[in-house]
Parts: sequence; C-alpha cells; structure tokens
Amino acid sequence: MKIKTAYLSFLPVLISSTLAALWVWYNHALHESTALFLGIIAGGLVELDDRFTGRLRNLFFTLLHFSLASLAVQLALPFPWLFAALMVFAAFCVTMAGVIDVRYRTITFGTLLVMLYTAMTYRLDLVWYLNPMMLVCGTLLYTLCTICLHILFPHYPAQESLAEACRKLADYMMIKAQFFDPDEADFLHEKEIKLAMSNAAVTAAFNQCRSTLFYRLRSQHRHARTIFLLQYYLAIQNIHERISSRHTEYSELANQLAHSDLLYRIQRLIVLQAQACRNVGEALHRHAGYIHDSLLTRAEHGLKRAFSVYLLEHGTAKNTPYLQQILDNILSVSEQLQRLENIKLNVKKTNEIDETIAGQDVDNLRDIIPTLRKHLNFESSVFRHAVRMSMMSALICVVVTLFQLHMGYWILMTALLVCQPNYSATTTRLKQRVWGTVLGVLVGSALVYIIPSFEGKLLITVISTTLFLVLRRRRYGFSTFFITIQVLVGFGMMGLNTQETIYPRILDTLLGSGIAWCAVSYLWPDWRYLTLSKTAMRALQGNAAYLRQVLAQMASGSKDDVAYRLARRTAHENAAALSNTVSNMSIEPKKYQQQLPTAFTLLQLNYALISSISTLGTFRHRMDEERRQHHGSGFWPRFFDAGAQSIQVMTQNFSETQDVQATLNRLAESVQAIKPDDENDHANKQIVWAQLKRISEKLQLYANILLSKQANG
Repeated sequence: MKIKTAYLSFLPVLISSTLAALWVWYNHALHESTALFLGIIAGGLVELDDRFTGRLRNLFFTLLHFSLASLAVQLALPFPWLFAALMVFAAFCVTMAGVIDVRYRTITFGTLLVMLYTAMTYRLDLVWYLNPMMLVCGTLLYTLCTICLHILFPHYPAQESLAEACRKLADYMMIKAQFFDPDEADFLHEKEIKLAMSNAAVTAAFNQCRSTLFYRLRSQHRHARTIFLLQYYLAIQNIHERISSRHTEYSELANQLAHSDLLYRIQRLIVLQAQACRNVGEALHRHAGYIHDSLLTRAEHGLKRAFSVYLLEHGTAKNTPYLQQILDNILSVSEQLQRLENIKLNVKKTNEIDETIAGQDVDNLRDIIPTLRKHLNFESSVFRHAVRMSMMSALICVVVTLFQLHMGYWILMTALLVCQPNYSATTTRLKQRVWGTVLGVLVGSALVYIIPSFEGKLLITVISTTLFLVLRRRRYGFSTFFITIQVLVGFGMMGLNTQETIYPRILDTLLGSGIAWCAVSYLWPDWRYLTLSKTAMRALQGNAAYLRQVLAQMASGSKDDVAYRLARRTAHENAAALSNTVSNMSIEPKKYQQQLPTAFTLLQLNYALISSISTLGTFRHRMDEERRQHHGSGFWPRFFDAGAQSIQVMTQNFSETQDVQATLNRLAESVQAIKPDDENDHANKQIVWAQLKRISEKLQLYANILLSKQANG
C-alpha cells in the first residue's frame, strides 16, 4: 500500500492526544488533564522501535517503572528531605543506566521525567493515586496507538531509517565529488575535514538503520520485506566503503588531469550516483521500487570511452594504474545501485548473504553488573556525570525546600534536562531551552486569555503535545516552546492563575539553566581537549581491527560476514567519535581551543587511514585471481607481514615512545623493501603497496602528534 509515510510519525501522538482530549471534555476532568497529557508525552519519549513482542515487553517494563516511580514521588513529596533523597538516587541511577544499552537509557530517562511530572502536577487536594494513574494511563494510551500503527505498518521505521541513511550517503558523495575538481586541487584540506564530518553523519544514520533491522531479524519468522531492506542496507554499506576509499592523492591526480575532461566525467558520475542514492531513499520513503536512471548508464559509457581515448594517448603514464582502479571502483558503485533495482520483495534467503547483524543489547544480569562495575570510578565520564547530576539535584531540592518556592521543581526539571555530559552539548541545549521556554511562557499565558473556552484550551493542548513530540529530535528549541505552552494551558485548565506564573517560570528556567551550566563547567568538567588523545587512540585501535579483517580476507578469500562488517562499523564509529570531539572542542571556551588545529589534523589523518584501509577492502574479491596469477611470488607474504606491523603500531602503547618509534621505523623499512617494480610488476601490487605506504606515512604523523601530547602531559 503506497501512502505518504511522512504523516505516520504524527499519528500516534495525534490520535492519543485527541482521545485524551475527548475523555477530558466528556468527563470535564480538569484536574486530571495535565497529568494525562504529560503521560502521553512520557510515552512518546520512551518509544523504542522493536518487533511486536518486543514492544509488548517494553510496554510492560515502562508501565512498571513509571507506576513505581510516580507513586514513590507522590508519597515522598510531603516529606521534602525524603523527596530530595529520592531524586538524588534517581538522577544517579538513570545516568548510570545509560551505559547498559539504549533500552535501559531510554526507559530510565523517561522514568526520571515521570518523577518530575508527578512533582509538577502534585496538589494536596487531589487523591494520592490520581496523578500517578493519569500519567500511566497517558503512557498506555500512546503506546497502544504505536502498537496499532506497528501492526498496520510494521516496516515503516526500518524503511525511514534506511531512507535517511541513503540521504546522508548522498550528501557524503556530493562532497567526495568535489575532490575531482581540478580547480580545487589546492583547497582539498578543508574538504577533507568536511568529508570526515559528513562521514560521522553517515555512520550515525547507518547505526540507526542497523538497530531497526536488528530487532526485526531476531524473530524466528522473518518477513520478506525485512530481508528486502537488509539487502538494501548491505548494498549501501558496500557503496559507502567503495566511495570512501582513496586510491591516490587527489591533488596530484587533479594536476595531472587538469586539461582533460576525464576528471570532470568522474566528478559528474559521482554526482549522478549521489542523486541515485537520494532516489533510493525517496523510493523507500514512498514505499515504491527504485528505478535506475538511464542517465547514469550513459554517463558510465561516456566515462569508459573517455578513458579509452586517454589510454591511447597516455597509456604508459605513471598514474594510469591508479586511475584505472579509481574508475573500476566508481563503476562498481553504479553496479551496486543497478543491482538494487533487481532486488525483489519475494527474495529468498541464500548462502551468499550473511543476514547476521551485530547487536548491542544487554539481556541478562551477568552482562549488566560487569558493565556497571567498569564505570563505577571517576575515570568514567558517565560516573562523573552521574555524580554531577546527583549533586545538582540535591542542591536544587535543598533550595526549593529552604525558600519554600512554589512549583520550584521546574528549576530541577530544567537543570536535569539542560545538563549534558559535556560543555558544548550543555551550552547548545541551554540556549535552546531558555528561548523556547521564555517564548512559550509568553505565548502560552496569552493564549489562556485569548482562547478562554474549555474546548479551545483542549485543542491547543492537543496541537502543542503533537508538535512537541514531532519536533523533539530535530528542533529542540521549538519543542521546548510547545511543551511550555502545553503545560501552561494545562495549569490554566486546572484553575491556576497563569499570569502569576509568567515571571516565576522564566526565572526558574534561568536558574535551572545557570545551575546546569555551572555544574558542567566546574564539577569535573569534561573538556574535550583533555580526552582528545584517548579518543584518537580509540580511533586508531578501531582502524587496526578493520585492517586486520581486510588483510585476513585478502589472504584467505572475500566474504562480507558479520565480523568484517562489525570491524568496519566500529572503525567508522570511532572516527565519528573523533569528529564529534573536534566539533565539541570548537564550541568550548577559547582558552581551551589551543589544541583545535591539532585535533583537525588528527581527524584528517584518521580519515586518511580509513580511506586507505577501505581501498584495500575493495581488493578482497580480486585476490583469488591475483594469487593464481602470481603463485610463488614473494611480494604477498611480505605485504601481509608489513600489514601486521601496521596493526602493531595502531595497537601499541603510546606512552612507550622508543618502542613506538622503533616499530614505525621497522614498518617504513618493510614497506620500502617490497616496493614493486613500476615496469614489471602487476598494477594491483603497485596500488596495494601505495596504500600500505600511505598508511605507514600517516601513522608516522599520527604517532608524532600522540607522542608529543603524551610528552606534554
């Protein structure tokens, strides 16, 4: 069934909010309304994509946590010190639960919000169980709507995440196409940084896609649509590996081909491939089949003819083998795209496809306890943040109690939502929270008087609740604006004087944001420049695991199995972490930005390493023929030995300066010793050797920076 899937994400919150509004209107349940709608919001915030049975399991644990937490707050609120102890404990546990997996992190965060919602809606004249019951009913109502939507459209989340991955990959390819512009040969450094940043976005989109597919593949009876989407996912991953490979230095290539149309044809083909990736995403979004554009086919033929003419004129040029491999690689991307057109919904499972996807779920206590124990020390940024959140909760609860602040727990909610693990994320969230709340308070207070009718206020509540959940991931400031309107209108329906809440709400928001900023700035601040070396070394270790898998498959045969994909994904995830670290450093105070140029250099070098490893990865399927043609050659054993030395450097302890330098020197000598003869050796040997040499050179620069940072403390 072809539908506008963009509207599907609106339906659960719109339907549940409308049903809640109708119930409130029919029963004139003014006092229950705010908690009921906040329960719907809490349900939306803890929504987790899963198969049907997984959703039922998540619903059970969510309702259990919400019920216990809300009742605990309701009973503890008359005793301020007990409530303070409860919130301190909850803030610590919720933060620590985040290290287990995404399910625990999401449900426990929602539980903390429900505790805050219970405190905000607490009234002495209401029966003790009313607010907890309404919060749980709102969550149940929203979740039942999402389950009904899942029954009707079970593959919608997977399709949308895959479509988003295609769009991010298309953006990445458009940046990569700029490397084949001869007029930009001297400005590629900035583009390399931009490409590395874009690669982080691609990795994040791939991870989201992998997660949605993982839960569906765990089922015993796999739907044909799931296998269909899995093949698309694996294909775009292969495209990513190929387009991120780097067979030669682009600046040199641009200078050598400055007066040839060949470079422009390569660039045009990559642009068309990027558009094809975007078309794949659009086809998935529209629930339609992908149709390969004939324009892309004509561009491929034009490129092949142009290269044939180039060979007649420059067949003996030094760069010809590398250029040939670039063309083969880019044309293989087109083959992957064309193959997508032929993937059908009735595809059967074959032995050629490893349908396993590595998961990250922690399902038993034996895994949970060691994971938590590993982080119970101040070396862990998660533990530091958990202590920070607890201290902040204790301080605010004490202030609210001592000064008898009316609805002062708005300060606590603001502080806990604004305070993030690092300075840059907190600063960004703080700005969005402040302007969203201030504007929401002003508009919400005015709307209560402009639309005084009960029905009109219910309509505003439905609209603001819907827009909050729709915008919460993409536009946090606007989502804050709408949730503020929703809460104020809800308070108005409960009979509270909203005019009296304007200045206190703004002041509470400013106080909560200020406390969060002070906490993240002065309580064990997680300045990114301090963690740069660790993040860079983790990225290097991820590259080592990726290179190990590539070399193993070059030696024994190519197979795109889960171990290979896991190593490749981990390398890109660590690269994305390094990219995020660099981005965060650029937002930190200027006095901490002295190392920003070094960080950009590390980011560029790390991406160069991944590009070279990806290039070697594209050679895996050619190695069977290569071994047959050059059986008995001494090149390949020495090549794999030099590759092993590269891995040794990447995994070495950089506090041992002399050992690292000695290994780097041996690596450089080993690589130089196996340099192929340009005239007599096969082109494949020249290209893989060039990649190994490039890895050796980049490792030397990378190691110099890390060793220098170690020496300077």
